[in-house]
Amino acid sequence: MEARPGAFELQPTTRIATDTASADDGRLLAEMLGKATGFRLAVIDERDAGRGVISIRRGASDIGQEGGPEGYRLEVTPGRVTISAPESAGVFHAFQTVRQLLPREILSENPVSGVAWTMPCVRIEDAPRFAWRGMMLDVSRHFQPAKFVKKFIDGMALHKFNVFHWHLTEDQGWRIEIKKYPRLTEIGSRRAQTVVGRSDTYDGTPHGGYYTQDEIREVVAYAAARHITILPEIEMPGHAQAALASYPELACTPGPCKVMESWGISRDVYCAGNERVYGFLEDVLSEVLELFPGRFIHIGGDECPKGRWEACPKCEARIKAEGLKDGHELQSYFVRRIERFLASKGRRLVGWDEILEGGLAPGATVMSWRGVKGGITAAKSGHDAVMAPMTYTYLNFYQSRAKAREPLSFDHFLPLDKVYRFDPVPAALSAEEARHILGGQGQLWSEYLPDEERIEYMAYPRAAALAEALWSPTGVKDYRDFKRRLGEHLKRLDMLGIGYRPIGARL
Repeated sequence: MEARPGAFELQPTTRIATDTASADDGRLLAEMLGKATGFRLAVIDERDAGRGVISIRRGASDIGQEGGPEGYRLEVTPGRVTISAPESAGVFHAFQTVRQLLPREILSENPVSGVAWTMPCVRIEDAPRFAWRGMMLDVSRHFQPAKFVKKFIDGMALHKFNVFHWHLTEDQGWRIEIKKYPRLTEIGSRRAQTVVGRSDTYDGTPHGGYYTQDEIREVVAYAAARHITILPEIEMPGHAQAALASYPELACTPGPCKVMESWGISRDVYCAGNERVYGFLEDVLSEVLELFPGRFIHIGGDECPKGRWEACPKCEARIKAEGLKDGHELQSYFVRRIERFLASKGRRLVGWDEILEGGLAPGATVMSWRGVKGGITAAKSGHDAVMAPMTYTYLNFYQSRAKAREPLSFDHFLPLDKVYRFDPVPAALSAEEARHILGGQGQLWSEYLPDEERIEYMAYPRAAALAEALWSPTGVKDYRDFKRRLGEHLKRLDMLGIGYRPIGARL
């Protein structure tokens, strides 16, 4: 970034000039800027442009060499704003920077009067360090409506995240409509009651909800328009009690089984020795693939107790027939079968780092949450990894040591400065091995996040720190400077109606 003297003022007569490739981008920018200003900015052909324009040029080949298609160049002079990028994603990220350079009122959904819509003159060349910059939202423990999911995606777009990990199935609720198996939502999407905090009492109130396939298509399109890919997570072989309550014949034991009402890990998992389970999951995933066009599909693979398998004749027979040693290798067999199915459809499997146990499926990508060891192991064996260590990225952890002053959360402490210091690439990796680290992401597990207000309080401002940690190159991060800039940035979140924990609150 190179600051320069002067400013560009956005006026009703300002025009947006585009080349042929970026005409749609121009219309999007006109819409974004028009809400708060009330200006109806004309989109014109670049060849007709003069002064007083915002010029968008897509296809530049000299920008973002390291950052791929998401890099951009932004030049602001008193008479012209020029945005150049290789692809539309870079153009979109430049739009977010434009919104940051303008007064914060530009984020208002309604016209604001009495504001001078000026941008300081500057030259910025920008590209992300990592191609995977994600946020995960668990909607299975506590369901959130599609309207809020879109708002969550808007917050991600402002911070230049590009992967929304949507955790859709759990022991406590199944949240995605599968037409071939209607009981998944008729039964699995609703629990009779929920445990109160960490107590042994229950609230006696039913909790449920799910997304229809039409709603999911709408959210997927909404995210795609903001250059965010949705990564769906369909848990297997564990964390499946809601599915087993719906179709108990898929369990090792005959049941009965109900949607789980407390937190923790269920002993009931898919029966790895039952061939019907694989047919069921392939059917489910086939519908999932139709809804989510992204390259990756997350299958969980974490926290799968082996006790049911060890006592199950079908699972024992499967272990013997396949020449496996134990339940860990049986889980690896399970994951490998699902990986082959996804690969046959042109997709790649992602799983939490437990999928390493018993041997990693050939094309699998590891999401390392129990520290960074899983990611290191994956990278050293030639597999891609996404770093999501709970010690740096679990945004559902407490933000203060004064826990009594904070909303109930998981009993760990993750302050803002530690999130900012997160580096997805461990020192233990060579330069070649480090290429397998795709990036990182923040997690919001929702056991204690029942509503929009609590989710946003836990997400921000730590998500802003994570966004900068994942975007910025090594050697330039400065936490003191981040804190200085954050004060103004939080006012922008106020304009968007996004909640957050005040940065001056007690740690």
